[in-house]
Amino acid sequence: MRLLPKSAFGQTVLLIGVLLLINQVVSYLSVTMYFIRPSYEQINSLIATQAATLKTHLDDLDDPEYLHTLKAQTGIRIFTDTEAKAARLGQATFYQFMSAQVTEQLGEKAEVRISAPQLDQQSTPYYVWIKISSLADKWIRVPVFGLSEANIFPLTLYLLLIGILSVGGGWLFVFRLNRPLSALQRAAIKVGRGQFPPPLKEDGTSEMIEVTKAFNRMNQGIKQLEHDRMVMTAGISHDLRTPLTRIRLATEMLPEDQDWVKEGIVSDIEDMNAIIDQFIEYARQEQQERQTISNLNPLITELADARNTNQQFNPSKEDRKSIHLELTPLPNIPLRKVALKRVLDNLIENAFRYGSNHIEITTYFDKKQNRVICKVRDFGQGIPEDSLENVFRPFSQGDSARNSGGSGLGLAITKRIIEMHGGQINLRNHPQEGLIAEFWLPSEGL
Repeated sequence: MRLLPKSAFGQTVLLIGVLLLINQVVSYLSVTMYFIRPSYEQINSLIATQAATLKTHLDDLDDPEYLHTLKAQTGIRIFTDTEAKAARLGQATFYQFMSAQVTEQLGEKAEVRISAPQLDQQSTPYYVWIKISSLADKWIRVPVFGLSEANIFPLTLYLLLIGILSVGGGWLFVFRLNRPLSALQRAAIKVGRGQFPPPLKEDGTSEMIEVTKAFNRMNQGIKQLEHDRMVMTAGISHDLRTPLTRIRLATEMLPEDQDWVKEGIVSDIEDMNAIIDQFIEYARQEQQERQTISNLNPLITELADARNTNQQFNPSKEDRKSIHLELTPLPNIPLRKVALKRVLDNLIENAFRYGSNHIEITTYFDKKQNRVICKVRDFGQGIPEDSLENVFRPFSQGDSARNSGGSGLGLAITKRIIEMHGGQINLRNHPQEGLIAEFWLPSEGL
């Protein structure tokens, strides 16, 4: 479990909270050391002085007239143990630190207790009860006016209020600082998926404004570059198709005794047209298709049924291809149906062409990570481990060991479409045999 937050927002708020906690602890210690403690030391000194004074009149403590005069002039009373218990000594609180200080000043063991007035007798003073070794059978009760229990609630409330205001102010400051960063992050993710958001609002600190300006310029530059690339690819493709069409027409006019030449030329022209179509698909952005809330399972079933239907017209049993489906219920997610059909069709075609005549397609929903997962497995030779990382690069082929052809753009197009949906795709060899193409899609909208 990670205790420290990763985000700058969380780290800043945590730093402010720790500093405030240290400040409050220091404030409490300061108040205790420099205000409360000196006051109690003065009280202890007065108590020790009173006890020392009474020690000089030990012979008079049994004289009723002296005790009456002492009570009338000072409020100090002398009790025996029995009388002290009757005078509510048991409800007095023992204070160790006061007893220790009075013991040190008197030079003999002393016990100090303090009793507070009852709720219905708020006008009565606090009483300090003292017992010293030289008067082992007596308790000295000294009234103290103006003494009250230490009430640190106002200090606590003040420090708590300061802490809340400081944390709230720090949170607001960091929130305002992170808001343009969050917008920049979301926009950068969209650009990475091939989307081009509108220019961001230039807000925040001067440094943040400069970063936003640079990002907006970069976004517009990439958008223009993509547009120019698509126009150039479309133009090149059009220019290539024109001579290919003329060659096709010229081929059709060849005499019948040269059909073997015509078939070879037509086959080459179809291959070139297929490669040109892949170039166009790779250069074309799929953003024109709008997302709809759909389910992935019906798309897979539709493609599998279409291929099974085509197999019915294949007279050769050796070339029969089959798809085994293991589809578990999936939630509806935002999809671009045409684009996802291209992904699935590409993966199925690759599995049949380079893998085996029998493949498996599995889907399930990962509740923990909130994503839909699809796997396409064949039972072929697989791909060398050192080539798995490169198969998604344009014009790269990881199946050279299986003597395949093609432009090497199919998986690059597939990866682009999956990432455009906010997901990821990867290939891995099965431990037993074959290759697994696995992709996942988020179940929440982008």
